[in-house]
Amino acid sequence: MRQLRSITGYDDYLYDHFKESFKKAKKIDIIVSFLMESGVKLLEKQFLEIRHQQIPIRILTGNYLNITQPSALYRLKEILGDVADIRFFNEPRRSFHAKAYFFYYDEGADMYIGSSNLSKSALTEGVEWNFKLDQDTHPQEFAEYARVFEDLFYNYSIVVTDAELDFYSKNWKKNKIYQTPTFLQQKLTEDIEEEKETYVVDLYQPRGAQIEALYHLKKTRDEGFDKGVVVAATGIGKTYLAAFDSRDYQRILFIAHREEILRQAYRSFGNVRPLSERGFFMGGMKETHKDIIFASVQSLGKEESLHLFDPHYFDYIVIDEFHHAVASNYQRILHYFKPRFLLGITATPDRLDSKDVLAICDYNVVYEAPLKKAINHGWLVPFRYYAIYDETINYDQLTYRNGRYQTEELEDALNIHQRAELVFNHYKKYRSVRALGFCVSKRHADFMSEYFNEQGILACAVYSGDGGAQTLPREEALTKLSKGEIQVIFSVDMFNEGLDIAALDMVLMLRPTESPTIFMQQLGRGLRLSKDKQYLNVLDFIGNYKKANLIPYLITGTTKKEFKRASEVIREETLLPEGCFIDFDFQLIDLFEKMEKSTQKIEGLVVEEYERVKDELGHRPSRVEFFTLMNEGIYHLVKSKAKLNPFKNYLAFLQRQHDLSPEEEAWLSTSAGAFLTMIEKTSLSKTYKLPTFLAFIKNGSLQLHIDDDDLYRAFLDFYSKGSNGVDLVRDKGTANFKEWGKKEYVKLARKNPVHFLCQSESHFFSKDDQQVYLHSDLKPYQDNPLFIDHVKDAIDLRTQEFYKTRLEKLKG
Repeated sequence: MRQLRSITGYDDYLYDHFKESFKKAKKIDIIVSFLMESGVKLLEKQFLEIRHQQIPIRILTGNYLNITQPSALYRLKEILGDVADIRFFNEPRRSFHAKAYFFYYDEGADMYIGSSNLSKSALTEGVEWNFKLDQDTHPQEFAEYARVFEDLFYNYSIVVTDAELDFYSKNWKKNKIYQTPTFLQQKLTEDIEEEKETYVVDLYQPRGAQIEALYHLKKTRDEGFDKGVVVAATGIGKTYLAAFDSRDYQRILFIAHREEILRQAYRSFGNVRPLSERGFFMGGMKETHKDIIFASVQSLGKEESLHLFDPHYFDYIVIDEFHHAVASNYQRILHYFKPRFLLGITATPDRLDSKDVLAICDYNVVYEAPLKKAINHGWLVPFRYYAIYDETINYDQLTYRNGRYQTEELEDALNIHQRAELVFNHYKKYRSVRALGFCVSKRHADFMSEYFNEQGILACAVYSGDGGAQTLPREEALTKLSKGEIQVIFSVDMFNEGLDIAALDMVLMLRPTESPTIFMQQLGRGLRLSKDKQYLNVLDFIGNYKKANLIPYLITGTTKKEFKRASEVIREETLLPEGCFIDFDFQLIDLFEKMEKSTQKIEGLVVEEYERVKDELGHRPSRVEFFTLMNEGIYHLVKSKAKLNPFKNYLAFLQRQHDLSPEEEAWLSTSAGAFLTMIEKTSLSKTYKLPTFLAFIKNGSLQLHIDDDDLYRAFLDFYSKGSNGVDLVRDKGTANFKEWGKKEYVKLARKNPVHFLCQSESHFFSKDDQQVYLHSDLKPYQDNPLFIDHVKDAIDLRTQEFYKTRLEKLKG
């Protein structure tokens, strides 16, 4: 007969007892006040076996005091899948400290009860006292505990659904009891991993944000998406994330624009996938038959390079620093290859030139870990941000063209002793040991380095290309900075991406902020965790330059949709991550208010934006091009204003810009123009109308009548694309569409879009039992290639609009 067993944890680990219990269990119940990622990893083998054998498991845990880690719950849900029922205790007025594990066998049951939560320490080396009792020898006690578990589980809990977990993770803040040197040291493991390749392979496992992102990546593929972007703050290990996510794929392409990023990625993927052959495609290295190829966009983006590969050669493609992916050489690569999955990774999807990079992934933002979340979760250190008013430069006197100031003029304005003195005097206020200053140009970096050296602060300049007396090679500069042989590095772009200096204690922003991306990258350079580092000081020197009033929104992660005035953002302290604060000179608040009052009328902004996009492209933008490249803020200003929105009647908008050909101008008062406007304006609660429109286009011509075969072909083609099919997956009535044949697709087409188009757009559409018709007024245009291009462009526009709106709805 089994007896009551005492387990002290000192030299008798609870985990060792669990192993046997897990092997025999046919049902498991767990109730603990908190779950830790370390505990889930410790029991991962056992949990996987439970999933494999389809053994039901119920877990009740607490969500108070921010101790249960979101990453632990994400990993549990991913491992256990539908065999698990995971819940939060939900009785706010009652404390929750229960810790018990029930194992039910074919014959009898065991229960462990005591002080151990589900964490590695509690199950192994920690001094934790527990009892093991069995149902046979203690039937009354076992029955009472089991009864209370049932009551709590079903009457005092909430189910940890994906939505509940996402909300919990978004609002979770690291409990301060874990802000200890030991805890920090654990979080620093990834810094060590990037520098040392001698670690045992098993140590390279997902952690923190990587676990959360992997869960969502699997979910997005299950829904049918074949592409997506992960947006996460600098420093959480996005390259390792890509390596972990790629493990189920054989041939991988990793694309970046800097050699140092590719070499770092080469090491990271090697740690995670040591058996995969790796090679480079950059410079003089052109390896084409490796499992994983790390390619520079400059080398691979050439037509002759692309044709060295079959378009389907790679199963999985990673685009690092995804905000660059709108550039032409990236686009050539993306249009050429046909991977099973495309992953974009970036710290921010915003760009200097306002290009909507999310369009490349059909607005499928799989996972986000913005700066606030990363700091609240303890993945990055807090910042202290000082916005310093800089009146040494009058930016109104400088040339501003295509969204940026002209470099030579800006250099001359910045390279003055009065400005350098302002920077130096503020630098001296803080006891910085290792600082990084971001400059606008090589000459500016040299000037600042020389000035600081003259003041007795050892500094150097670092940039690519030929250097001068103030410059050092990057690696030498980093070594000197880490050893304390210099105190400041002044850089131009080289440290914006792909490299973090964990021990930095100060960042100096010495250039006007013209890009949200660059601002966040520069801020992120110094936020990596480092031993004994409590926070990062950020000194930002702000003058009356364009877009200066966006700074409060960038530093707080807010938008003009949430706050109309920058001064409101500055005053709202709750917007900041834990442990952070901001300090704006009062003159800057006056400057921001002045800038906001002088905002142009919306019509003028749209026209100015159109001219900017046209100038950049070198041709008149199509609907999709203008939609994708338009500034996000301007788009939201016009989105709900039909008279101002150029996408509700693009021909009319182009006419006002005097940008129509005579042939196009003649369409304005005809059925051709009306048909295009109908496509642009028709309501789209779902995507069903889009393949219906596409069904009428065949062999480069607009058909005036189509049959069920045409509808079937168009719907099958349209919904075979993951970004379109996902909406069918999410609807119970169409979730099994991948099993459909012609009958089901035609039924959907005729019951929904065809029916409603024949009602609401009866001037153009009619039907009978055999055919669907377009009005004969369109006959003169049906073989006109220019008109067909406009029709396709209008359909593509509505598709992109639908994707974008879908993302905005998901974000709330």
